[in-house]
Amino acid sequence: MPDVPLRPDPFIPQAAPGALEDLRARLRATRWPDAPEDAGWSLGTDLAYLRELVAYWADGFDWPAQEAALARLPRFRVAVGGLGIHFVHARATGPAGSVLPLVLCHGWPDSFWRYAKVVPLLADPGAHGADPADAFDVVVPDLPGYGYSDRPPGRPLDAITVAGLWAELMGVLGYPRFGAAGGDLGSHVSRYLALDHPDRVVAVHRTDAGLPVFTGDPADLTPEERAWLEDAAAWGAAEGAYAAMHRTKPQTAAFGLTDSPAGLAAWITEKLRAWSDCDGDVERRFTKDEILTNITIYWLTATIGSSMRMYHANAAIPPAQHTRRVEVPSGFSLFRGDVVRPPRAWLERTANVVRVTEPARGGHFAPFEEPELYAEELRAFFRPYREAATS
Repeated sequence: MPDVPLRPDPFIPQAAPGALEDLRARLRATRWPDAPEDAGWSLGTDLAYLRELVAYWADGFDWPAQEAALARLPRFRVAVGGLGIHFVHARATGPAGSVLPLVLCHGWPDSFWRYAKVVPLLADPGAHGADPADAFDVVVPDLPGYGYSDRPPGRPLDAITVAGLWAELMGVLGYPRFGAAGGDLGSHVSRYLALDHPDRVVAVHRTDAGLPVFTGDPADLTPEERAWLEDAAAWGAAEGAYAAMHRTKPQTAAFGLTDSPAGLAAWITEKLRAWSDCDGDVERRFTKDEILTNITIYWLTATIGSSMRMYHANAAIPPAQHTRRVEVPSGFSLFRGDVVRPPRAWLERTANVVRVTEPARGGHFAPFEEPELYAEELRAFFRPYREAATS
């Protein structure tokens, strides 16, 4: 018999009341650590702020309302590579013409949530004051082991393997050619989509270049590149303990973070604050409801352990993979508040750079922090490549 084409199934999750009751009971029974006076955020998550957040999570946060809001996005699941993959698929609204399919790749500690605000702006720009001709068919998959996608039952998957899955997913959806964009782990996935599927990816946009991996002679680098390597190493020494745990012993941390919602909130909220353009006040960028929506997805799906294991898989990627140069047209939007911003020389060393911008607002979670600005960055970058996707 011929192969039957895969058909995505509509997907609208609904948390069981018992799961929410258990969550609230755990929150109310939190056993709190002590903290030095006036420690604030200097040693990690601030105790006073987390107490406030947990109290609201237990007795004020309306998860069913947030769940219903997320359900307004067109969401599906389909089997890809033997795994059930959850994704948003918003088709373009606009005049007939060169609609560009676009896969958006998220990172950690989030899920499709990262792009929840920007999907309508990209799929229906005319309704948001932009040119209707810039509409995209938008696809936002949850990484395996994140959100509502299946957790890999065996070895964790690295960014190279996931890029292959996303190429397969775009084929299932009927897109032979498409654009790719992402940040954080999604930047790596987008990079490997361009490296391994250049016949299908018309252009790739990234909000970072990842932490640098360089095995050559430092004398071959520009002064700006050497300074970038030093800055990245200093950032890793000061801020990279979470990643070292993820890379080496993720399962150890997973026990506590899967069992304690307060611990999970501490692990994630500290990163939302540290990596966003919030000047130390996390609620300048994320409301409590937004913070807790992201965290509650992790809690209800029990995916914090599987999400961290992807770091372990990526750490085993052979060094030769990191030296490959992306020849697909590449664009970078380096938002002011992101954590480590590479110089132009490094970008041109590693990719066929056609556009670099430095938006004045936004950080590591730019699609959520500054959705209008991020959407305009994508519209401008991908505009010349629309015909290529349909020719």
